[in-house]
Amino acid sequence: MTKWSVSFGHWLKSWLGRVLDRNMTTVCIIPARGGSKRIPRKNIRSFAGIPMIAHSIRAALASGIFDRILVSTDDEAIACVARDAGAETPFMRPPELADDHAGTDAVLVHALRWLIGSGCSPESACCLYATAPFVRAEDLVRGRDVLRLSGACTAFTVTRFPSPLFRALKINPDGRLAMFWPEHRTTRSQDLPEAWHDAGQFYWLSVARYLSAPRLFSDDSAPISMPRIRVQDIDTPEDWETAEQLYAVLQQGRVP
Repeated sequence: MTKWSVSFGHWLKSWLGRVLDRNMTTVCIIPARGGSKRIPRKNIRSFAGIPMIAHSIRAALASGIFDRILVSTDDEAIACVARDAGAETPFMRPPELADDHAGTDAVLVHALRWLIGSGCSPESACCLYATAPFVRAEDLVRGRDVLRLSGACTAFTVTRFPSPLFRALKINPDGRLAMFWPEHRTTRSQDLPEAWHDAGQFYWLSVARYLSAPRLFSDDSAPISMPRIRVQDIDTPEDWETAEQLYAVLQQGRVP
């Protein structure tokens, strides 16, 4: 292959990418309600020196792939912090979508319908959680590419279970241990199926198809794999402390 053909190939790929991006409106929606119970005000609590939600907003901005970055919140303090970090808060989320029982799908449908009603009709969207400080700009770009290349309705971050899922144990009412799948008691770990779980970081979706059946996880979902070392739930004070320590280590070593 000649240098000219390699250069032309790079130019063509770059040109096609620009054309695709010009024809596709892409939005980022960050859900962030104000009523967190286990970690009060966790969406704007300081994490590594800045409000937690600012990490997500910074990653979205740095990716350079979003036409608009919106925060869906019911809380004016969160809205103020979000705007200061560079996001939009063009509406306030209604109370019925801000309680402990409101699901992400309902929140996304509300935000997407608001956008469409205001004259913006995105073709693709990314739901990025406010408590995702380990997400990097390149992760978001890779996720967008997974959605496009897979042809799936949605694509979201997953990571491997740290130990064989099919060796999981439970504690019975009598205080004794039992296996969930006793048929795998003697199965070698290398012979067990590989198991993955939702990393709880971000979810890409094809807007029109998603709105026709709003489920982030369905049989038409593609995986965006994440390294286990950059996945951490942040639901309890213990989770928060673990995340802070992990974040500090990652910043020192810049683990992939």
